[in-house]
Amino acid sequence: MNILAIDTATEACSVGLMLDEQIDGIFELCPQQHSQRILPMIDEILSRNNISLADIDLLAYGRGPGSFTGVRIAASTIQGLSLGAGLKVVEISTLGAMAQENFERFGCKHTMALIDARMREVYTGEFEVQDNRIAKALESEVVLPPSNLSDKLSKFKGESSFVGTGFHAYQQELGLQLQSDALQVNYPNAKYMLSLAKWQHEQGQNVPPEHVSPVYVRDTVTWKKLPNRE
Repeated sequence: MNILAIDTATEACSVGLMLDEQIDGIFELCPQQHSQRILPMIDEILSRNNISLADIDLLAYGRGPGSFTGVRIAASTIQGLSLGAGLKVVEISTLGAMAQENFERFGCKHTMALIDARMREVYTGEFEVQDNRIAKALESEVVLPPSNLSDKLSKFKGESSFVGTGFHAYQQELGLQLQSDALQVNYPNAKYMLSLAKWQHEQGQNVPPEHVSPVYVRDTVTWKKLPNRE
């Protein structure tokens, strides 16, 4: 199965490509440049693998939580690609993608993910690997003050269980003291959305492009679909 995934939900911008079982990816830290970088990155990864969008079977994107603008960029890009190519879409949690990377790269099966949500809050989710394959959420993703998590963090064993920028941004509130290089995964990466996308596709969790629905967690922004797609 050939899957193309993208993510622009944080300061990072990334694309991932699965060709059967072969994986490729591009990852850049490029704050406020996502709208300029994402399409060239897609073109680059397709070109260097000698394929076109017509060879793709499924699209995936980081549906949030994260930056409101960043999540909308990924959603609108995927909507455009899927409508043009007639492809279904899989929506991937950005927090879950970090937990999946923590498992695939470092073997960590129990992960707490925190993304800095600004306004002295974090987006957070707790994940556990099931069937030695997929990091699945143990509870709903939420946004809350980091001080609310200090008790929950006590059950985690070591910094290797933590991923995301929220840990560095709010160490004091979380009751942590981290070295600058303590966390091995700081941002979602589309490359690690691919295995999640394949699993969700197998579970029948595809959505048509007109039903693409970013997850902001905060309810202060309403997603508007493309014209005539209400």
